[in-house]
Amino acid sequence: MNCLVSSPSRCLALSSSALANPLSISQAGPPPTAPLPAALQYGERVDRRRRQADLIKKGQDMRLEHLKSGRASKQRFWKDVVVKTNSDGFYAIYLDARPVRNPQTKVPLSIPSSKPHLANAIALEWDLLTSAQQALRAHLIPLTSIASRAHDLALQDASAVSSKPVSEATAPHQSRTIREDIIITLLPYLDTDTLLCWAPPQSKVADPTTTGIPTLRGQQARVAEPIISYLTTSIWPGVELNPSLDDSSIIPTEQPQETRDIIRGWMTGLNAWDLVGLERAVLAGKSLCVGARLLCEWGASFADVRRALGTGGLQGGQRFGIEEAAQACSLEVMWQTGRWGEVEDSHDVDKEDLRSQFGSAVLVASGINQA
Repeated sequence: MNCLVSSPSRCLALSSSALANPLSISQAGPPPTAPLPAALQYGERVDRRRRQADLIKKGQDMRLEHLKSGRASKQRFWKDVVVKTNSDGFYAIYLDARPVRNPQTKVPLSIPSSKPHLANAIALEWDLLTSAQQALRAHLIPLTSIASRAHDLALQDASAVSSKPVSEATAPHQSRTIREDIIITLLPYLDTDTLLCWAPPQSKVADPTTTGIPTLRGQQARVAEPIISYLTTSIWPGVELNPSLDDSSIIPTEQPQETRDIIRGWMTGLNAWDLVGLERAVLAGKSLCVGARLLCEWGASFADVRRALGTGGLQGGQRFGIEEAAQACSLEVMWQTGRWGEVEDSHDVDKEDLRSQFGSAVLVASGINQA
């Protein structure tokens, strides 16, 4: 290779360029298709939804074909679902002539006569099932599951298996009753209660992007204070409920022992259906305070308390319902999604699931004799 020096630091190549050597055409056929531009985000989302719908439909068709193959254990063996009153005055759900049974005790499931809405909702659950196999999946019969737990607790309370108080730390699980197990499970939620976990105060340095927007801590205090006031005056008089987080720590602060003892005694005195409804609400919302507030608003045993107060405890006489409980438990999530947006198939699913869980707790605790 010859070089022509044009400057002390640059070299130009003068070699002759090689000619292209085209390959011979060995196959005949149409030319390849032209590349397509990338689909827009909206189009991709629509296509994904269509593919998901097609897969769901194929799965349903395969399930129906499987049921038609003659496997009797997979088929629905009942035609009608009805609610009847048994000889003891309780409601029972019948699949034709077969009663729905408690999966633990194998005795017919009995619903108190004061809860016709719960009995009819359970009957609707079974009427929507398409096969006997679906009855083995608890998520398809959630009301039957929670009613069975309350039924078990009521039977155990009636037999008075054990009336000794059990310590949270020392009681072995095998020696606990259902009531003791529920109470020991729910009490720790008091120290990390969603309603009592507030955001730290706003920084002293002003943020021009948030000027005029209510702070998260301000919204949490506005929602929590009426609920705490209701509980500490009407349900747990004299109880002190402190915020779980202070300004300089992320470690929750335990509530006073006196507060824990009073709330433990209050839960011990609840009837079986109220306690199981409270359990469902607390586990769903991660808040013992919100669960107790919802129970006191809708529980049949608290009709006298509501009648004495005259209103539901909110301004204008509005009752504390499922929507208010859900907002109180998910206020921080709502505040964050309001600023940054929701994650599809995540936040919206959690939102509906929380409301359905609270709804089941209301159905279990409510009754026709309430105010």
